[in-house]
Amino acid sequence: MAIGKWIGGFLGFMTAGPLGALAGYALGSLFDGMLNSFNEGGEYIGQDREGSSRYDSSYRRTYGNRQQVNMGDRNSFLFSILVLTSYIVRADGKVMHSEMEMIRQFLRVNFGAGAVQQGEQILKKLFDQQKQMGDASYRNIVIQSCQQIASHLPYEQRLQMLSFLAQVARADGIVDPREVNALREVARALGLSDKEVDSMLNLSDGSTNLEAAYKVLEISPDATDDEVRKAYRRLALKHHPDKVATLGEDVRKAAEKKFQEINAAKDLIYKSRGL
Repeated sequence: MAIGKWIGGFLGFMTAGPLGALAGYALGSLFDGMLNSFNEGGEYIGQDREGSSRYDSSYRRTYGNRQQVNMGDRNSFLFSILVLTSYIVRADGKVMHSEMEMIRQFLRVNFGAGAVQQGEQILKKLFDQQKQMGDASYRNIVIQSCQQIASHLPYEQRLQMLSFLAQVARADGIVDPREVNALREVARALGLSDKEVDSMLNLSDGSTNLEAAYKVLEISPDATDDEVRKAYRRLALKHHPDKVATLGEDVRKAAEKKFQEINAAKDLIYKSRGL
């Protein structure tokens, strides 16, 4: 699939600011061509207008149109995930082969086989940019990118982004403390909390590990039964899959899986308390 998978259709909020600068580097002349077409009054931005329209139409044929998909926010959302992933996985100063394989799997599972090759190419260019800029300068542009994201995406969509990033951090089974610190740093710049980071990092264990289950619900084990119920209702509301439906059906399906994991953590706590 063409690289336009990541920026086809309408250009979103990454056309300017720090995300625009990173997109210009990672996507090169393709992004510049899209931006020029947009500035000239083009309605669709892509490899060409016809190609971009084909991507938009193909996406809708594949996933249907149960809710209107905002293609600009969707593609900015996907590119933003790669930018933030490039920062988190290099937080320990290196990128391992096993980490890249994990990222390929992450892209394949969440966004389909067509996303793997092009997503990997973009990510490698971002790694190169990080080396050229130096860690401190790249960190600054990542934090600025988070602030740009926070000003455009609603809270629930930023939560889903955090969920994806936590999957990346924990996918190889070993979460380096430096990666956790980077994840917290990114979350704060996105307007999210450390508790929400802990919640997303513990999702996969929440159905079998009681300590993890409490972290998923963002409460302590000494919470009252009423506090447990309120915590679950609060999470069920803010993580409901419909909250991210405008980003596309694949993102919504990932949110459904997350929602099921939250329910499993709740069930474990309820069972332990006889609720």
